[in-house]
Amino acid sequence: MEYLILFLPLIGAVISGFFGKKIGDRNSQILTSSFVSISAILSLLVLYKVISSDYSNNVVIATWINSGTLNVNWSIKIDSLSAVMFVVVNFVSALVHIYSIGYMSHDPHKTRFMAYLSLFTFAMLTLVSSDNFIQLFFGWEGVGLCSYFLIGFWFKKESANKAAIKAFVVNRVGDFGLALGIFLIFYIFGTVNYDEVFEQIPNVLDKKINFIGINIEIIDLICLLLLIGAMGKSAQFLLHTWLPDAMEGPTPVSALIHAATMVTAGVFLIVRCSPIYEYSPLALTVITIIGMTTAFFAATVALVQNDIKKIIAYSTCSQLGYMFFAAGVGAYNVAMFHLFTHAFFKALLFLGAGAVIHSFHEEQDINKMGGVIKRLPFTYVLMLIGTLALTGFPFLSGFYSKDAIIEFAYLKGNGVGILAAFVGIVTALLTSIYSWRLMFKTFHGNFNNKELSVDKIHESPLVMIAPLVILAIGAIFAGIAFKGLFIGHEIAYEFWGKSIKFLEPLSTDHPPTWFLFLTPILVTAAIPFSYYLYLKNTNIVNGLKEMNEPIYQFLVKKWYFDETYDYLFVNPSKRIGKFLWKNVDGSIIDKFGPDGISSIIKNLSIRAVKFQSGFIYQYAFVMLIGFSILLTIIILN
Repeated sequence: MEYLILFLPLIGAVISGFFGKKIGDRNSQILTSSFVSISAILSLLVLYKVISSDYSNNVVIATWINSGTLNVNWSIKIDSLSAVMFVVVNFVSALVHIYSIGYMSHDPHKTRFMAYLSLFTFAMLTLVSSDNFIQLFFGWEGVGLCSYFLIGFWFKKESANKAAIKAFVVNRVGDFGLALGIFLIFYIFGTVNYDEVFEQIPNVLDKKINFIGINIEIIDLICLLLLIGAMGKSAQFLLHTWLPDAMEGPTPVSALIHAATMVTAGVFLIVRCSPIYEYSPLALTVITIIGMTTAFFAATVALVQNDIKKIIAYSTCSQLGYMFFAAGVGAYNVAMFHLFTHAFFKALLFLGAGAVIHSFHEEQDINKMGGVIKRLPFTYVLMLIGTLALTGFPFLSGFYSKDAIIEFAYLKGNGVGILAAFVGIVTALLTSIYSWRLMFKTFHGNFNNKELSVDKIHESPLVMIAPLVILAIGAIFAGIAFKGLFIGHEIAYEFWGKSIKFLEPLSTDHPPTWFLFLTPILVTAAIPFSYYLYLKNTNIVNGLKEMNEPIYQFLVKKWYFDETYDYLFVNPSKRIGKFLWKNVDGSIIDKFGPDGISSIIKNLSIRAVKFQSGFIYQYAFVMLIGFSILLTIIILN
């Protein structure tokens, strides 16, 4: 069963990628969707076995590397953490595959697209099923490569190519940190297998190493290097800039990358390495600060974006910030709980946005929408459920997981934890405002599209709506159904077992009553506030823009990160590259290398050709000269 979970998506990718033209578009779509769906069903069975009978396993597929002390297997590690990730990845991927049948119906490259989706799924499954850091890195790079393929799928669009390159390059920064962390782990422990590394962690406590001239504790350095990798993949503050640009890919790509796969890899890495992070208070503090900063930053930017997919993308960035600071305060299981619930309502929102874009003939600006609630009733209701879950409206999935993060951060008791809790509350309010702004401007008010007639707006086909319905069910019930299992005090410790390490049990206390009600009240109050602000009296928003133009531009420009990075890194790199190209490669290497040699040979050839005149006396003269030179050489020797 484990083999099928891992390899069915790969088989589908190979068949669709190499034999898609022979079997046809429709058969390719059905095949890949069926294989991933079967993998999803088997993942549910594995999770059930883990829950019901505490099932765990480590299936060794093959010995991968065996050199000296480096022994690496290609394995399928089954425990609570990997079982949950199997369900999240395969379930959302299966629905995205099915949804893509309708969404990509007019695209001429369907087989290539489905192959990329399935290959992406296989890479992510390889990552989460690893029992060692090398296999994890293989899957890590695999999802990075596939994201490049998928973001730049419409390669004839210059913006898509730029976005794909940007995602690839920014992730290389994070991956460099991860690679250094893995190198250091092998250098210190002589192994890269999880269990062997985790067992040796207590032996190196308080030991230091000199890193770029700084004496730092080994545990802290390992954790910080791994964190850099996690920040790049999960688009955390400073390494987040690739995430919104990734919206250049088809909408199913956005749902797959942002809801359940690539961006959650960083959270998974930190949780998987909890036996290391538990011994590094410094790294946990850094994670908390980065997480809460990311959550707040992304929420402020989402307030002023007009691209429907970019609003949801920044929302993803913000929610990942919640997961990070949950892990930072030691609540790893709560971070996984929010990762689990987030997969449902965020995939629902992305695919719902795709249905809206599909109906509006690829229009993505919410200012050019509106007034279509009666034309898109099913899409509206489904996106409404996703919005309520995202904002943490009482009794939907986001309410249980997001509020749990805020509560555990508050119960941490230290200054950073309490600060993170209140930043989380403010971010929750901002999340509710920008989410309802999206809903009101997209579906309510007047129809604002001058290029389309409202009569041409219609619901998407059933093959696109059906996955939304399934995700909506998850967005409603996933929180209440899995709350006890994931974060209940006794059952959760039993469920997570050895897959998550807690040096100290999480607090069993409850925050003050006013604190418990604060977030739900603010989130609910934001609904009429947003309605009045964005529908009833839009002059207020326009007035605020004019009065606070610098702040507005600061948010529209996404805190000027792209401009700053262009100034500090991109433009200097281009200038250095141009100098090396023109002055070193062209003027020196080419001039005195291949170009110079070819020029000399050409000139000699031109001169040699002059001897080929056709006159016998000239040939005789040349032969005489040659004979004289040869005779001279012989005599001298």
